[in-house]
Amino acid sequence: MGSIAVIGSLNMDIVNRVERAPLPGETIQAVSTVYVPGGKGANQAVAAARAGARVEMIGAVGQDAFGEELLTNLSTSGVGTEGVLVEPGSATGIAFITVDALGENSIILSAGANGKLTPGKIAPNGRFALLPDWLILQNEIPYPTVAYALTYFAARGTYVIYNPAPACQLPEEDYRKISMLILNETEAAILTGSEVVSAEEISRAASILVDRGCREVIITLGARGLFYRGWEDQELFLEPFKVKVTDTTAAGDTFVGAYAAALAENMPIRDALRFASAAAALAVTQKGAQTSIPERVEIDRFLKR
Repeated sequence: MGSIAVIGSLNMDIVNRVERAPLPGETIQAVSTVYVPGGKGANQAVAAARAGARVEMIGAVGQDAFGEELLTNLSTSGVGTEGVLVEPGSATGIAFITVDALGENSIILSAGANGKLTPGKIAPNGRFALLPDWLILQNEIPYPTVAYALTYFAARGTYVIYNPAPACQLPEEDYRKISMLILNETEAAILTGSEVVSAEEISRAASILVDRGCREVIITLGARGLFYRGWEDQELFLEPFKVKVTDTTAAGDTFVGAYAAALAENMPIRDALRFASAAAALAVTQKGAQTSIPERVEIDRFLKR
């Protein structure tokens, strides 16, 4: 099995569960409040590790109790943490998450140490003496750092999986450095500037992104499943697994990490997509970010059922 590196964010999630989201200017009571290790980068690293991959995390935390807890949780999940910097005088990143009775969430991010992960802090300096076979990137760290990683690793033949969330417009030249672009309908609409609702619109959006230079594109569609487009116009829709939704917080991150783990095992594309979809389906049945990410044995058991 190949190795995976994740460059991205580490957050402490402060999760408020409510009956419904508050209206503007309204104060409501939370049903409960919990603190859960999160951050898109860390979530994806944990998902890949629990799915059976060998994973290293590269990021930054503050010199505080939250940072210590996040590092401990990564190690416990089997993720290497030598690449995680502890920023003196900085706070660890925080995500303020509201989850309603239907399991839908809204999130406010406070970057903290994630915002200080500049290109110079991930520059090789011996750190990448052995290049990972697979790299996962997202947008909860400064984009210049993402762009640096895209350029550095793409030039060295690493398969780069990029999850552009939160979504932002990319320089045209960066698309050509992406091996696999994984994004949802909202993010696809932002990147392409077009509606992404109908099957035809989804296919067209994926074609636009491939034409810009991405080798492959996956558009996740929530309860409608996913769409894959690859080289030579290969495309497929995959139906979702039917489960009872409790909390969607880390579903996308679980999909990304599990998909990378499946590719690292050389699973065929359809099998890898099904494996990652099963992991994401299991994640939405549980509460929290990393607390909801399933272990490999759970994914295998679910697929057998």
